[in-house]
Amino acid sequence: MKIQKQVFIREFKDYMLILVGLFFYAFGWTGFLLPCEITTGGVTGVAAIIYFATGMPVAVSYFTINSILLLFSIKLFGFKFTFKTILNVFILTFLLSFLQELIKEPLVKEETFMNGLIGGVLCGVGLGLIFNHNGSTGGTDIIALIINKYKKGVSIGKGLLLCDVLIISSSWLIFGSVEKIVYGLVIMAVISYTVDLVLNGARQSVQFFIFSKKHEEIADAIIGEAHRGCTVLDGTGWYSKKPTKVIVVMAKKTESTMIFRLVKGIDPDAFISQSVIRGVYGKGFDQITV
Repeated sequence: MKIQKQVFIREFKDYMLILVGLFFYAFGWTGFLLPCEITTGGVTGVAAIIYFATGMPVAVSYFTINSILLLFSIKLFGFKFTFKTILNVFILTFLLSFLQELIKEPLVKEETFMNGLIGGVLCGVGLGLIFNHNGSTGGTDIIALIINKYKKGVSIGKGLLLCDVLIISSSWLIFGSVEKIVYGLVIMAVISYTVDLVLNGARQSVQFFIFSKKHEEIADAIIGEAHRGCTVLDGTGWYSKKPTKVIVVMAKKTESTMIFRLVKGIDPDAFISQSVIRGVYGKGFDQITV
């Protein structure tokens, strides 16, 4: 019963943060990119091009294209894999429709580059939150998965990049402007960089190796004051040929300063190495997800 409750809380938290991510993504698109006629990748990019060419609302073409792609996804990957994506597509369709009706002009007046930059960051933060909590907005993600399924030499990342570049380049057919394509490619890079920052920042941790004669005091302090577990290993100093103890600690990046202060307060002569690691999985850190 306790495990079921924990699973429910985790799933609820995931859905809430995915909802926040979808709002950021929709707001970035409709508030900053769309009014400046900037096109990026993905199905939203295709929907934007259709909007610029015909005036059809972005939400309508976004939902239509995704509906077709989701049918392929269900057939190839199963309903369970696709269910959360279907829910996200419905929510994002509503947000795009609502916000496009609400916002008619760029939120930063006469500043195309700033609108693009802010919109790219908001979209990147939104996608980072969605991906970090096992969500998806569908679209070209599905195309990339299909390409990867039938052509193993093409990775999912390459498939996404290929789709996005083709979509952005096709804006030439509407505007006949190289400038619009350059804006789109720059914003795509901003979105990708921001997504990486969100994903890696959420998981970034540090690993300490601490060599000290006062290893017992340091280990007790780390457990008692920093509230982090640690492991004491047996080692041998090869120059001195004397036995030594090595404390191994995994901690969040934000906790590294506290651990340094604890060690310095107990043994100023301690030898410490610190390395940044992108993911630590287990109790007290991230849960293992597939």
